[in-house]
Amino acid sequence: MSFSSLKLDPRLLSGWTAAGYEKPTPIQAASIPAILAGKDIMAGAQTGTGKTAAFALPILHQLLALREATPLAFDEVQPLRALVLVPTRELAQQVYKSFVKYGDDTGLSCAIAYGGISINPQIDALAEGVDVLVATPGRLLDLMHKQAVSLLKLQFLVFDEADRMLDMGFIIDIKRILKHVPSSRQTMLFSATFNEEIFTLSKNILKDPELIEVDARNTTASKIEQMVYVVDEDKKRELTSFMIGSKNWQQVLIFVRTKQGADELAKEMCKDGIKTQSIHGDKSQGARERALEEFKQGKVRALVATDVAARGLDIQQLQYVINYELPYIAEDYIHRIGRTGRAGLAGLAISLMSLGEEYLLEEIEVVLDDRVPQSWYPGYEPDLTKPVSKNKKNTRSAQKGRQKARAYGEKTGNRSAGSGASGNKSRGRKR
Repeated sequence: MSFSSLKLDPRLLSGWTAAGYEKPTPIQAASIPAILAGKDIMAGAQTGTGKTAAFALPILHQLLALREATPLAFDEVQPLRALVLVPTRELAQQVYKSFVKYGDDTGLSCAIAYGGISINPQIDALAEGVDVLVATPGRLLDLMHKQAVSLLKLQFLVFDEADRMLDMGFIIDIKRILKHVPSSRQTMLFSATFNEEIFTLSKNILKDPELIEVDARNTTASKIEQMVYVVDEDKKRELTSFMIGSKNWQQVLIFVRTKQGADELAKEMCKDGIKTQSIHGDKSQGARERALEEFKQGKVRALVATDVAARGLDIQQLQYVINYELPYIAEDYIHRIGRTGRAGLAGLAISLMSLGEEYLLEEIEVVLDDRVPQSWYPGYEPDLTKPVSKNKKNTRSAQKGRQKARAYGEKTGNRSAGSGASGNKSRGRKR
């Protein structure tokens, strides 16, 4: 199938083909015709499979047709027709840039809105009238409270990475936003993972949706090589720096669980001679953008991130991801390693597991419905003489981590936060 066979407006394809794209990805080939047909869709797609174009191109196509069918009066301000809700600032920027790129020859306008920066420029941009708004839920509600944006004429509503929005406790915000959008809208829900909470949400926001799954549910990209190294906790940092240095890896994304842990690991790796920076929610937006840009440019060799950075980071040709700490919420593993192996490229995802953390890997394998290979790294074999006794200290830490997630979820109305692999534990694993 070629893009021309999808019968999209030629103005949308000029920039797409100029970038060297000839054929749609599976998620694009399945989603674009359904969206053009006016259907609500619930689509499962791994990160890096081209899902942004899967909804951006057909939305822009329909906006062009709508503009020609109902031209504005001379003094009329363009009403907002399309809204894309995303969980993080990084993803908002990525989606916004895609809309701008695809719509470069159309005259359609796009705005972006997220927290952490001044709201006034966003208000000014919306006052001029826009066709498409990419926003995080919290900042959108701020704009609505200030009467800077109206959703009354909205026709297209997209939930991008809906599972992450639920994980982050946005369900109350979503419900508040839905009260202000027309019931006759076309709604699209995209998610890298599916669970009971996602299906519950879909029943409340979608009408007779078409379910689109281009891969087995909750799977990782096929070209991502996964490996777990069993290593003593106090040897993790040394092994991480040794792998990066000895193998001459130049761009490595490293995931930890806490903001403090990210800063401490980055500091210690710099002492090892690996230029490293950290990125997490306590960093200012400017600091996060500078760190990410330096990482992309190769000025920084390793970037240590918390799960806030697991979504929305689009780093072309990133080959290496290291899970310095396995996540407490199993689905986060998929989003972490999905930063590599994008657009069909090969990637390597390494996880470091200490004795007593096997239960975290087991939960991940339940979600994946598959085994992840385990090995010992030569010279860093674990000390098996150490008493583990089910590692009660680590177990308590995991419980505290999940309790914090649940507390945040209860505060925001997201009861699923911190639920780990709930809803998936009855599934068998491949042996």
